[in-house]
Amino acid sequence: MTIGSNITTFAGLPVRRFEHSRRDRRDGPARGDKAAWRIGDYDHDEQKLAETLDRLLATVGAHNVTALVVGVWGEPMSEPPPLHLLAARRDQLTELRALFIGEMTFEECEISWINQGEYAPLLGAFPALEILHIRGGGGLSLAPVRHRRLRELHVEAGGLPASFIRGFNDSSFPALADLELWLGTQEYGGDAVVDDLAPIMNGTELPALKRLALRNAEIADDVAGAVAAAPIVARLEHLDLSLGALSDAGAEALLLGQPLTHLRSLDLSHHFMSPDLAARFAEELPGVRVDVSDEQPIDEDGFRYVSVAE
Repeated sequence: MTIGSNITTFAGLPVRRFEHSRRDRRDGPARGDKAAWRIGDYDHDEQKLAETLDRLLATVGAHNVTALVVGVWGEPMSEPPPLHLLAARRDQLTELRALFIGEMTFEECEISWINQGEYAPLLGAFPALEILHIRGGGGLSLAPVRHRRLRELHVEAGGLPASFIRGFNDSSFPALADLELWLGTQEYGGDAVVDDLAPIMNGTELPALKRLALRNAEIADDVAGAVAAAPIVARLEHLDLSLGALSDAGAEALLLGQPLTHLRSLDLSHHFMSPDLAARFAEELPGVRVDVSDEQPIDEDGFRYVSVAE
């Protein structure tokens, strides 16, 4: 699977592109328009991106910008996102609640080529932020930070650095209800092992978590084995191990582990399970919305692959 189209909704709002152009100045959005505003894509240097952001704030009204989507910036394959442009406008963006950094298609930049940066200063600059989505894992880092309001964190990557996960483990997110991490492959920087996920699996520091998604994982069987005995699972409503290389070994561990009947949904789509074993999930979890679609063939060498890598 590749990411072939841009999102059309974010944080419950329609995504609307704001371009730094003559047309936008003449026929642009009115103050009070409700949208997740998208910038980037046509702003090929930092100065122009800053000008577009300032024009958005002036046109729409800074207090009306509650959700922001940042697409392409300069050269995302070699430059980190200009997070400082947002942090510098923290006193204007007082109503910002949702932010997506790096929302690009494969034609704009392959997911594993997107260069990211350090996110602790950004979180510190926006203590009222509730939703943060990040695409790309190259250079991604998180120094220990405490954030009381963040309730949804999604990180999409072809390879998620273990150092980011350790930074997350050393941070505090007491309101976090939805955590989604695309672990990816070692080839693209996904060097985490299941022990790096132990604090998440324990759940002591994540008292509000209701949805755990450990997706796109080359180590999906190891993850499934850990999930089978993880204390946090007992209080989850949604569990998602999709897009990865889950085989019969990981599936057996899940089925033989702790009960999953309390879940509202279990997503195992894009998998390498045998048909009989995949069918057992629906049979043994009749009250759970189970997704075992997108069965993948194992080649002659036994190779299994994640859904999103390069």
